[in-house]
Amino acid sequence: MRWFGRKKDSTPPEKTDSTPAPEPAVDSLPPEAPPVAPPPEPAAVSPQPELPPAEAPAAPEAPAAEPEPERRGRYFSRLRQRLAKTRQSLAEGFGRILTGKKKIDAATLEQIEEMLITADVGVQTATDLIARVTAAKVDDVDALQEVLRTEVLAILSAQPPPPRLAATPPRVIMVVGVNGVGKTTTIGKLAARFTAEGRSVLIAAADTFRAAAADQLAIWAERAGAGIIRHKDGTDPAAVAYDTVEAALARRVDVVIVDTAGRLHTKINLMEEIKKVKRSIAKRLPEAPHEVLLVLDATTGQNAVSQAKLFNEALGVTGIALTKLDGTAKGGIVIAICQAFDIPLQYIGIGESIEDLQDFDPGQFVEALFSKA
Repeated sequence: MRWFGRKKDSTPPEKTDSTPAPEPAVDSLPPEAPPVAPPPEPAAVSPQPELPPAEAPAAPEAPAAEPEPERRGRYFSRLRQRLAKTRQSLAEGFGRILTGKKKIDAATLEQIEEMLITADVGVQTATDLIARVTAAKVDDVDALQEVLRTEVLAILSAQPPPPRLAATPPRVIMVVGVNGVGKTTTIGKLAARFTAEGRSVLIAAADTFRAAAADQLAIWAERAGAGIIRHKDGTDPAAVAYDTVEAALARRVDVVIVDTAGRLHTKINLMEEIKKVKRSIAKRLPEAPHEVLLVLDATTGQNAVSQAKLFNEALGVTGIALTKLDGTAKGGIVIAICQAFDIPLQYIGIGESIEDLQDFDPGQFVEALFSKA
């Protein structure tokens, strides 16, 4: 204790002795201090003021919300271009039936009904549309096409809203559909959309029987910046789905997308297997899956309607993604599906690129379908 006291006593004198000595050093510091001090000050000050400007461009970008019409314009132009086959088919049909006609009679309406059926609108939907045209008592060619356009828009707009987002993450989307409809690419494009929105995504490679299914998903996951859970080929798909939800909860992931098998003819019944996957997800997260998204191929026509019926009865489909609309002259299948099911058509695929999976917009679709070349 005495030593400690002595050390304390010796310290002040040393400080007082050294105080005068540093004065010359203090004099020599000012010349150097200005050069050193100014750089730190700007460096320290500039990050702070510059952060608001960095965020402030969000304010100038409010006018940059003007590109929104531009973006929609580009989408419409692309949609119109990709629906060219169907639009041309309808235009040629109308031209063949209506050219030279001044009045619309029963025979003309019957021909139009047949044309709608060949465009994959479906028998029931075509009959309903012609009944609505008849009720409108149109006798003019232009009026007839306008009524048809209005009635088709009414059918497409009568869809229920898409499923609501999960209250707390993760949002689990189970993707179903037969092989070859474009499930893998749809999952990849959805993952890319979600990650672009700033959400974390985890994909379950639960189609464990199709050769290279998990490899294809892994490539899409990498492109999209998403994670993927995969097991060995032949593993129980329900186990993969369960483990993915488990991992998503542990990692606090925003969105889980579960791929499923699409075999129609196998030793194991397809629907029973997918029901098991659905039950397995619900075991780990009782309210999940929050969405059951059915992927359909537009080029398969009325077969797509049959598939929708089958999957909906087994799983309770909450939304539909219709792919390959750019590859068919029978885009009327969109009308048939919307008329046949009380299920929202959420997405349409109009090409191969990521941006070609679009939210379905009834107004834009009808405009692109009926617009003149």
